[in-house]
Amino acid sequence: MSARLQRSVTLVALGVALLVAGCERPPVETLQRGYRGLGMVEVFNPRAEAVLVSQNQAPASIPAAAPGGPPASAVFKNVQVLKDLSVPELTRTMVAMTAWVAPDQGCAYCHAAGEDLSSDSLYTKVVARRMLQMTRHINADWKAHVADTGVTCFTCHRGQPVPSEVWFKNPGPATAQGVAGNRAGQNAPSPQVGLTSLPYDPFTPFLNQSNEIRVVSTTALPEENHHSIKQTEWTYALMMHMSQSLGVNCTYCHNSRSFVSWDASTPQRATAWYAIRTVRDINEQYMDPLASTLPPGRHGPLGDGPKVNCATCHQGVYKPLFGANMIKDYPELSGVVIKAVAEPAPASAGAAPGGVLARILFETGKKDLSPESMKAIDAAAAALKGNAGLKVDLSGFADKTGNPSANLELAKQRAFAVRDALKAAGVADDRIVLKKPEFVVAGAAGGDAEARRVDLVAAK
Repeated sequence: MSARLQRSVTLVALGVALLVAGCERPPVETLQRGYRGLGMVEVFNPRAEAVLVSQNQAPASIPAAAPGGPPASAVFKNVQVLKDLSVPELTRTMVAMTAWVAPDQGCAYCHAAGEDLSSDSLYTKVVARRMLQMTRHINADWKAHVADTGVTCFTCHRGQPVPSEVWFKNPGPATAQGVAGNRAGQNAPSPQVGLTSLPYDPFTPFLNQSNEIRVVSTTALPEENHHSIKQTEWTYALMMHMSQSLGVNCTYCHNSRSFVSWDASTPQRATAWYAIRTVRDINEQYMDPLASTLPPGRHGPLGDGPKVNCATCHQGVYKPLFGANMIKDYPELSGVVIKAVAEPAPASAGAAPGGVLARILFETGKKDLSPESMKAIDAAAAALKGNAGLKVDLSGFADKTGNPSANLELAKQRAFAVRDALKAAGVADDRIVLKKPEFVVAGAAGGDAEARRVDLVAAK
């Protein structure tokens, strides 16, 4: 074989090898998501899926602390976020957070050695406090995106002090001066957009700013849509990021027969719409303001702080941790305050032994029991079953804001809901005493939230 022929064969073999390297070896499976003939399928590789499953396992939850003990704010100084928890429950939450965020560093990651626990000398503690507020905000105010599954610190951190998926403003590669070196924010391969020539920083305009996402016009001529091709490319860059972050393709949200039609889209498109606004809100309210708290080494090349995008939580799967619901075991991170600790009985309860078994708070105008409320009621029912000599007084409270009569009626209905839940948990009807609903004393501790409550008070 001549040297020339040998070189040709080598080049062909190399080309075939490169071509095959870009393909997935079988089996590759598909999941049909829409009507037949539309090409609405998700393609996945079982081997890659198995790796993702192993990387997205939620840690075992720490058992809830037994009811009892004073509130954390009465024992510890400078507790600003979780002060509604009992001391045992606060301790449990701190242990869990340490395992989620700084398992190697331990408590010393936020608390300086030799200093009082109340000290804010370490920036990491200041950041952690703000992140707790952010987590509660997401779980309480962005249910349109996270639903009842919610998020915890582990969702993003996965055992690392800094989440692996954060982003900074991208200045792009260094280029020559003048027009010849102007890449217009694109034409430089970036892993965030699949190494394409699309704009390499789709995050700043859409996930840090509020620029509109628009591509397809609904008319033959773009009468109402005057966005340019360049703006369309920015949108596609964001879509590439979202697709990679969730491990899905376009048909996860869009009907391939009509990408523009909301009526023909999947429900996930609406979830994604809220997701974009959730991320903008997080970056604007929490991440950007923290930049001044972080040391220079935590800043990006343009001096900005780290921000979140879709990959921060999803990390390659369509639901973070494949939909594992950790918030049910840590309701204190949900923004809903449920007190299930023994407290001194209020004066109106007389000498009731055992104090308040549980305190159930309700949303404004609602009488529905949340999963966290049911958990507190179940704990109270268990305490009653363990002491046959006890009964329970149900006291519904209201305030005088608005219509006082309607408020008292709502307080009564809330007490009925708690009574029915206790009976369903196995507490006999004759051990449940419904008290007349009453108004909360003006200026009582807890404010409006305390006015929308039912107390379960142990009685003989």
